[in-house]
Formats: sequence, structure tokens, C-alpha cells
Amino acid sequence: QVQLVESGGGLVQAGGSLRLSCAASGRYAMGWFRQAPGKGRDFVAAGSTTDVEINYADSVKGRFTISRDNAKTTLYLQMNSLKPGDTAVYYCAARRRYSDRALVVAEMYDYWGQGTQVTVSS
Repeated sequence: QVQLVESGGGLVQAGGSLRLSCAASGRYAMGWFRQAPGKGRDFVAAGSTTDVEINYADSVKGRFTISRDNAKTTLYLQMNSLKPGDTAVYYCAARRRYSDRALVVAEMYDYWGQGTQVTVSS
């Protein structure tokens, strides 16, 4: 069983920055998704197992950056130039099997973190 532990959410003013972390028990294809109140879970960013492919949602390109630590077991999401529309619960996800693709569909992931709230005030 893969455990994913998220941290780093909070309240920030528009234009500010936050960094989310997701600690895993190994190296996996991983991604970030978010869910705003009353809406579905949307893709944000993802990396393949070896990060040969990284993908971002159009809404966050140029503002968000996905990366890993040296051990490749912690996934980060650096969020800059935050907007009120970025307010959501952010979830990290991991796929058990190796993937050379950055997976953008939530159903392709096997494990999920508990979620962390990001609130951007105007």
C-alpha cells in the first residue's frame, strides 16, 4: 500500500506563492489534481515515473512548477502568481505501475493523498 502525505496548503493573497509537498513511500508516476467546491476533480500537473514527461493544465502553465526531491520520493508543486480561481482542495496521486507518460486522467492513478486546502484571497 502506497501512502501519500501532503502538506503546504494555506491562505494566501492573490499574486502570492505556496509550495505543496507530497511524500510517498517510493518513486511513482505522480500528479496533482484539485477540486473546488461544487466542482469535479481537475488535473493540475503530473510527471511520469522518471519525469521524462511532465504535463501541466493550461490554466497553470507558466505559474506552477512540479518537481521532486533528490530521492525522487517527494513531489512538490510550486505555485506562483496565485489567483482566487486557484482556490481548491489539492490532491496528489500516484500510479503503482511504471509509466513513461505524465498521466492527466484521475482514473489512471491508484493512490491518493488526503488533500490540502489552498485558499487565495482577492
